Amino acid sequence: MTTPRAETTPNPNSLKFTSDDGTFLDGGMVAYSSAEEAQDDPLARALFAVEGVDDVFITPQFVTVSKAPDIDWTAVKPDVESILSEHLADR
Repeated sequence: MTTPRAETTPNPNSLKFTSDDGTFLDGGMVAYSSAEEAQDDPLARALFAVEGVDDVFITPQFVTVSKAPDIDWTAVKPDVESILSEHLADR
């Protein structure tokens, strides 16, 4: 199982995750600002279960995850990478 690569964005509270091992979404794009909005999307729901995740944007090529400003990436990034790796492995 390959871990997606994290890339910085202009927003220090957001990271863009990419992978060469498949797609995150079959087509289009989706954006969620809360777990309630994401209730019908298993990937987004799993990402919002990580404490500190505030926003999720999913496209076929990448996933951008935004965290709360008072949360450190070291507390969020490993769980996000694990969820994304499992998602890609299951596709």
